[in-house]
Amino acid sequence: MNKAIPKRHPPSSEAELLQRVDAISGLTIAELADQFGLIMPMDLKRHKGWVGQLVEHCLGAHAGSKPIHDFPELGIELKTLPLSHHFTPLETTYVCYAHLMGNQGVTWEQSSLKNKLKRVLWIPLEGERYIPLGQRLIGSGFIWTPSKTQDLLLKQDWEELMDMISLGQVEQISARIGEVMQLRPKAADGQQLTDAVGEDGSIIKTRPRGFYLRKNFTQTILDEHFS
Repeated sequence: MNKAIPKRHPPSSEAELLQRVDAISGLTIAELADQFGLIMPMDLKRHKGWVGQLVEHCLGAHAGSKPIHDFPELGIELKTLPLSHHFTPLETTYVCYAHLMGNQGVTWEQSSLKNKLKRVLWIPLEGERYIPLGQRLIGSGFIWTPSKTQDLLLKQDWEELMDMISLGQVEQISARIGEVMQLRPKAADGQQLTDAVGEDGSIIKTRPRGFYLRKNFTQTILDEHFS
């Protein structure tokens, strides 16, 4: 991002946010970057997450790396969702870090994951690699709230994963565990470590973990909205 360009002011209401979402729908990545005077990288190999940062900037999200909603005043989280030409998600969706310590007594209702997913603004966009970055289109964004069924599925996965963490089994958790989400290492590099409980109850060092929504789950969200 060009540091000379000031941050856009946060939307004052959900209606204003949706107006901004409608305004960027149908634009290419290059058109959106140009509209706000931002310099677009040649590719994303060394700029992972750049498109998400672009959308954040243009919609007025200002949470940055803080563990709060992207639009804290509105209680709304922002997620971009790269799609294939078949309108299917191309990747899993990162939600938040998992707490590997101090989870005794924490329930699903109190969890950071539940809080993050209460209301999500999804911005679909073209993600096929054969399409030059600047030519990829931004789709029609929408706000999603989990249904009771979706919330239950998320809760079941969260409880299973958190039980394993609490029992000192964090190193045994693979990406195959969980029906609608998974727990995977989340760090800038393999050298970054954090504390966790080991199998014998001692404190061990392990890679930070993050919760990711599976592609089949975000597909159901898309299907429900656009059907």
